[in-house]
Amino acid sequence: MNTYVILGLAIIFNAVANILMKIGVLRVDDTSSIFSNACKSISQPAILAGIISFVLALICYLYALSKLNLSVAYPIMTSMGFLVVILASWAFLKESITTIQIVGFVLIIMGVWMTAS
Repeated sequence: MNTYVILGLAIIFNAVANILMKIGVLRVDDTSSIFSNACKSISQPAILAGIISFVLALICYLYALSKLNLSVAYPIMTSMGFLVVILASWAFLKESITTIQIVGFVLIIMGVWMTAS
């Protein structure tokens, strides 16, 4: 399978993991204790699914790193992950996107294109 496809899967799994983590913590009653919140959070199915998604992202990313230069893989992973998470947050969590964020998206895409070429 194409290395960039595997890297794309790493990006998607990472973004899904972050969205699931956010959904999971939103379902936990906030307490003053970080330990109590952590214990409550770990029992949330969304958090457990997020952990599995992080593991899958790591497996895919490690494969991509074995085939690509870190100077290419890391910028793509982080910047495209940033874009996917913001768009997924807007779509699934109803978070707002500002004009300045849209400008930032364009700059990120341009930077990724320049880095990966």
